[in-house]
Amino acid sequence: MPALGEPPLLSTPATHTFDINEVSTINQPSTPLGVEELCVRYEIQRTIDEIKRRRWKRIALQFPDDMLADAPAVLDTLARALHESRSENDATVDQSVAGLAISSREYDPVRFYVLGDTSYGACCVDEVAAEHVDADSVVHYGRTCLSPTVRLPVLFIFTNKPLSIANVVEDFKIKYPNQNQKVILMADVAYSSHLASIDEKLKTEGYAAIYRTEVIHDPSSPIPNRTIPQNALTNHEDIRDWQLFHISDPPKSLLLTLFSRVADIHIHRVAGSQTGTSHDTLPTSSTLALRRRYAVITSVSSVPIIGILVNTLSVRNYLHIVELVKSRIAEAGKKSYTFVVGKVNAAKVANFSEIGAWVVVGCWESSLIDGKEFWKPMLTPFELEFSLQKDNERVWTGEWRGDFQNLLDQSQKYSSIVEEEARRKPIFDSLEGDDNMESNGLGSDEESLPPEFDLRTGRYVSKAKPMKSSATSFFKEVTSTGQGISSGSLIKRENGDLALIGGEISPGAEYLQSKRTWKGLGSDFEVSDDKPEKTVTIEEGRSGIARGYTHAHQPNRR
Repeated sequence: MPALGEPPLLSTPATHTFDINEVSTINQPSTPLGVEELCVRYEIQRTIDEIKRRRWKRIALQFPDDMLADAPAVLDTLARALHESRSENDATVDQSVAGLAISSREYDPVRFYVLGDTSYGACCVDEVAAEHVDADSVVHYGRTCLSPTVRLPVLFIFTNKPLSIANVVEDFKIKYPNQNQKVILMADVAYSSHLASIDEKLKTEGYAAIYRTEVIHDPSSPIPNRTIPQNALTNHEDIRDWQLFHISDPPKSLLLTLFSRVADIHIHRVAGSQTGTSHDTLPTSSTLALRRRYAVITSVSSVPIIGILVNTLSVRNYLHIVELVKSRIAEAGKKSYTFVVGKVNAAKVANFSEIGAWVVVGCWESSLIDGKEFWKPMLTPFELEFSLQKDNERVWTGEWRGDFQNLLDQSQKYSSIVEEEARRKPIFDSLEGDDNMESNGLGSDEESLPPEFDLRTGRYVSKAKPMKSSATSFFKEVTSTGQGISSGSLIKRENGDLALIGGEISPGAEYLQSKRTWKGLGSDFEVSDDKPEKTVTIEEGRSGIARGYTHAHQPNRR
């Protein structure tokens, strides 16, 4: 290769300077916590007692992003406190167990591991990351959804935060001048330790109809993870007679749940709140949010292909709800595909253009994904139940819930849904004749099926139930020819090709074949027997560092 006499067209100018932008970091606390304050906020003594009582040896400490700065100090304090506790008990242990066989596990060193990033949401316990270090337990710090886990025992540390009780009491008195008003007193888990003092202070002011909630591990409760008044235990509708005073900004899923169940909500915002919703606009904004959710529900009723987006790997019964959602979608004559993409964002789900809507399976907080950046509607399993109903059967009382356990409890398939899914065969394998087709609702042609309309556009949707119509056409084709087919073949029908993947009808593959123009490298070259493939000469391309270059035809562009 001859040497170049001058730089090529793409080269880095000598005068070019490479500017580095400052990378934003997590906000560090202005002053580190003292030892005493650290022990109180992170409940060091309670953690040590639980470790000793349950004999944990490999402990994963899960911190949210805003608390990672305290992780080294918490880890060091836990290690020192555990060592001092063992040193004090060594002499007593040696005397009390002399001559007895002691398990070696009792004296194995305790190891701590800090989980700096979560696989999904920070509110959920990250069992996946904990199992990577072979942990036998998890200590979860910060606010949490309190969803039950599958494999590992968990200790929740709510990290008690300071709160001005005087400001809370003053705000409460301004909002509720009537001292006989029935009010539920609730706070985020980080401020729940202050509720007893606030309740006592308000009762001394003359308020007698206040119910103070307690933290429980039950996301399916009428007030998620909280106790409810005694008169509402037998009839949950009685909770609508109460108003709710909430300390700190609740997540959107909790806000919609509370707004759909109680008479009114008042939020006392603590210092550092980032939300822009004021007290006066809260009822209006919550009503509009519920209306948007119902609009999403109705828009999905005519969608033929639905994606099941798994947004958790640790919430108990998440596999059961995935199977339940799949069966409900199949019963509605639609097709479903299951995806696990890690942390959900708009760019990931936009890669699957054949999916008309998504149902998110996660904890009761992370299942609600409501953002304008998402191209297709995002639903919770609760909302999917309504969207699959017929228009004349869909009745929504306005109640909204984020958890899926209630759906499992109401389903008759809860105990055997996994076995049913394993035994289920492709729909065309079970069709033996016209009588069987009629019993499965597949005996009529596509043209005789009731019409489906998109309520947003008012237009007719021809393939709202592709599995029913496709199965009918496919069965007729197979029975008329009397021939079997392979798992990767295409069946010709009157209005197009019917794609099969693994022996099952695949509307997704049909979409890719009919609507996607680019299908990979070389797909833009049509090769046939009549026209041989064109060949090109291989040329050596440009080389060097691809930055700061100028182009001959556009000298000012870099």
